[in-house]
This record gives sequence, structure tokens and C-alpha cells, in this order.
Amino acid sequence: MEWLETYSLDLWILATASLVAASCALVGVFLILRRQALMGDAISHSVLLGIVLAYLISGTNSLWVMLLGAVIIGLVTAWLSETLHKVSRLQSDASIGIVFTLFFSIGVILVSLYTGQVDLDQECVLYGEIAFVPFDTIIWGDMETGTELGPRAFWLILFVFTIVVSSIILGFERFKTVTFHPSLAISLGISVTFWHYFLMTLVSMTTVASFDAVGAILVVALLIIPAATAYLLAKSLKGMLWVALAYSQASVWLGYAIAAWLNSSISASIAVSAGLLMITTLMILQIQKWQQKRYYAHRLNSGQTNS
Repeated sequence: MEWLETYSLDLWILATASLVAASCALVGVFLILRRQALMGDAISHSVLLGIVLAYLISGTNSLWVMLLGAVIIGLVTAWLSETLHKVSRLQSDASIGIVFTLFFSIGVILVSLYTGQVDLDQECVLYGEIAFVPFDTIIWGDMETGTELGPRAFWLILFVFTIVVSSIILGFERFKTVTFHPSLAISLGISVTFWHYFLMTLVSMTTVASFDAVGAILVVALLIIPAATAYLLAKSLKGMLWVALAYSQASVWLGYAIAAWLNSSISASIAVSAGLLMITTLMILQIQKWQQKRYYAHRLNSGQTNS
């Protein structure tokens, strides 16, 4: 039965990684369209400060307390970045870079100072280790005789994924209007500010739910790369969401296969796979563009010859 147990562990890892990738890809689409890809990077790093502060203030490492702390710091990051951009001559990306590096550095300092109390370390923050996800489980009932429900990280990201999907479905038209036509949204009475910070809340929740399992580096990769690849291919917002989902899942499965083959980090392999898929897509698009130019040039030459 050892092979069955190993197979079960692999399934939990793949299921968790798939949900992380799907959640990141969906919110990443709106970040890419709003030209705020760096904001995803900022929030994915600055939430460390929220996690540590939530623990130090509450004295508990409850997932819901840390989730609340991360969401608050994520919103503060977005607000402070915009405020710094508006009141100074700094470019938007410079403002974001200043805020998130400051918050992330403070978070790392607090982790190093209270490393004996906070169940985090710098390597966990940056890289994560999704291979350990199946061993941190939720038990229903007594610790010894209770029913094991599966990995804690899986249920947390499933909860967040459900919120993300529900929010996008219910608020699709408003997200679409605010993203593509903010002036029209204002004239229709739609609060651009509310939907902006609602998106930042979804990004923060997705980030902290993915944080412990896969680390900040993979979160950033999954927030940006599948959505950016979908941007190259899709003709509509719905199409972009579906293409981003497909690329995110392909990255997970290909990355897991590469990690098993090379016996390497799963998170890093998934990030590399996402990059390879994007590069492959770019190459195919360039080849198609070159073939089209060649075809039209051939038709033009043929027409000139016939005339």
C-alpha cells in the first residue's frame, strides 16, 4: 500500500498547486490589463509584514488572523503606493518598488528577530516547499481518533479560489467596465476606487493563501506569466481568463513532471515551466507572423508579375 500513499501525496500536491495557479492566473489577468503587474509582486512580498504583525499582535498563528493581517497590509501597500505616486514626481513603478521593498525588509527583520516565535523563515518566504503540504493536515475531532480531512493549505486555497471565482462571476461586468473604460464607469455611477481595492483584496487573499505552500517567487510568476501569455493570444476578457487558466494548469503539470525527473524544487520547476511555455508561445506567434508576411509578399509579387 506504500505506492497508494505516495500516489495520494502526489495528488494533494498537484491539487494544491493547481488551485494556487488558477487563483493567481485569474486575478493576474486584471493586474496585467490594468498595467499593475508590479503591484502583484509588491503585495506578494509585503504581506510577509502583515503575517508577522498579525502573529505578534494576536499571539496566535491562526490562518484567519494571518489572512486578515495580510489583506490589511496588502491594501496599505496599494494605497501607499498610489499616494506616493500622486504627491510626488515619482513614476508609479518606482513608488510601488519603494513601498514593497520597505515592507518586505521590515517583515524579514521581524522574522529574524522573532524567529523562535514565528513559524516562518526567509527561505520559506521566498521559495516555499509544496512537497511538505500533505503533512500539515486538518483533523476533524480528536487528534488521535479524528478523521483526517487533508492538507490545511489545500482547503485554504480552495476557500480563496471559491471567493475569487465567485467575485469575478458576480462582478464581471463591473470589473470589465472599470478595467477598460474607467471614465464610463464613473459616469455610470460605478465606484472605480471600490473595485480597485476589491481587486487588491483578492490579490492579497490569493497571495497569503499561496504564500506558505509555494513561496513568494512562484506566486509572482503565477500572477504574471500565465496572464501575460493569455494577453498575447486572447481576443476578449473571457477568452483571456480561460487561456490564463489553461496556461497556469499546464505550468503546474509540466513543472511537476520536470521536478520529478530532475529531483528538483517543485515550486521553481513550475515557475520555469511557466516561463518556457510563454517563450514557446512567443516563438510560435513570431513564426506565424513571419509566415504571414512571407505569404502576403509572395501574393504581392505574383500580382505585380501578372500585371
